[in-house]
Amino acid sequence: MLAIVCPGQGSQTPGFLAPWLEVPAVAERLGALGEVAGLDLVAHGTTSDEETIKDTAVAQPLIVAAGIVAAETLFDVELSQLPIVLAGHSVGEITASALAGVLSPEDAMRFVSVRAQGMARAAAVTPTGMSAVIGGDAQEVLDAIAAAGAEPANVNGGGQVVAAGTFEQLQALADNPPAKARIVPLKVAGAFHTQHMASAVAALAELRPSLAVSEPQVPLLSNYDGQEVASGDAAVGSLIEQVSRPVRWDLCMDTLEAKGVTGVIELAPAGTLVGLAKRGMKGVKTVAVKTPGDLDAALALFAADAERAEENA
Repeated sequence: MLAIVCPGQGSQTPGFLAPWLEVPAVAERLGALGEVAGLDLVAHGTTSDEETIKDTAVAQPLIVAAGIVAAETLFDVELSQLPIVLAGHSVGEITASALAGVLSPEDAMRFVSVRAQGMARAAAVTPTGMSAVIGGDAQEVLDAIAAAGAEPANVNGGGQVVAAGTFEQLQALADNPPAKARIVPLKVAGAFHTQHMASAVAALAELRPSLAVSEPQVPLLSNYDGQEVASGDAAVGSLIEQVSRPVRWDLCMDTLEAKGVTGVIELAPAGTLVGLAKRGMKGVKTVAVKTPGDLDAALALFAADAERAEENA
């Protein structure tokens, strides 16, 4: 079994979608998804500068659309026919939910648009941000974050926890880091997955009745506890509540290992989650689908997994 994983905010870089526009119909597909979100995703994925795509209202729809387009380019069959499990980190959980069939791509773009705008408004109330804490003893890291008055917004596994809070709190953490740990400020514009995002949760709850929700067609993990969601309604509930509660990617990786996952394929804009998998899921093969040139490596991973399954049958 393979895992298809979808990255979160901060994974985007200027021009990362440019190579994808060489694939027939991708520009048209991005344009259609952008219309739903009210954004020019082609421009934002190719020519917009780093500051522009750092904006939460731009970054989140851009990342979800990129993952959807990458998946549609990679697979020419329904994902329900493949031996896979889906998971997404933070906003990537919306991408994963769309690929699992819980939301249509269009509803996923509507959802992420409301989410992004709501989180951007919430972030504007008080200047906040996020910093990765890499290394150190797990409990000492959590203690240092609490001592600074910040919150552990992402527990990512592989020796990485992301702290979120006001800039003063993050500076206090940087001034008093845990032993054997380094602090890396992230390119995000708010303290996501904390109490600072409560107003965005309310906006998504208002949107929920208008969404056409279906049952997941393949196993789909929740960021809340790393477990497989029980239904489409539970998946959407997880997406809504996730905005103001921590992302437990460490638990998602634990579940992937427990399910016997042998390979991890990360969709564009890829790199972050395969990095965590290499540190937290020892021996698991990984492919980061950053450009269309990486598609063959992803397909080769499927072929190897199928061969392994036949040998064990």
